[in-house]
Amino acid sequence: MTTPLQIDIVSDVMCPWCIIGYRQLAQALEATGIEHEIHWHPFELNPDMSSAGQDMHEHIAEKYGSTVEQSEQSRQQMTELGAELGFDFRFDDGTRMHNTFNAHQLLYWADEQGRKHDMEMALFTAHFTDGRDLSDTEVLADVAGELGLDRAEALAVLEDQRFASAVREQQRFWIEQGISGVPAVVFDRKHLVTGAQGVDNYTNILTQLTRQPA
Repeated sequence: MTTPLQIDIVSDVMCPWCIIGYRQLAQALEATGIEHEIHWHPFELNPDMSSAGQDMHEHIAEKYGSTVEQSEQSRQQMTELGAELGFDFRFDDGTRMHNTFNAHQLLYWADEQGRKHDMEMALFTAHFTDGRDLSDTEVLADVAGELGLDRAEALAVLEDQRFASAVREQQRFWIEQGISGVPAVVFDRKHLVTGAQGVDNYTNILTQLTRQPA
């Protein structure tokens, strides 16, 4: 029997390139038919952000020095890429960035029930398509309930912060591995690829990996 290819994705649900990169990778995996296992891991783009969050244009200008025009061009590019990949970005003047530490705790809880991937996808959609505030514990609990998970238990997990230390430990591990930006994809526990690479590049990477001797 062939061992499935392990794919570790270090990601933040505030990161548009993370969902773009994942969708590109998913298409490449479908095209190659490679048996695989995907494991998602936490990263916070904005660990020091206040609970109120920040206007996205403002945030991009402060963090990267981008003008409003450059930010709009980037949004348009991401929206077009998303549409090609079947993901609906709906940026508007009210789009905000938020801290995602609670979202990562919800993902940790979902992982215990075998639903982490579903939760990742739901949170990307909640933020980028529906414009929901993922720093709000009630919103996070709602997303869990919409997935068929126990909403009350999800809210309790967030209120008592029972997985806070475990999430911090996972974050530290990946930072210690040299991960400083996302998406970061590790194939077979040893081949690191950063950024959204495009379907063709991911296909080439996967093909090369499967040709390597065991």
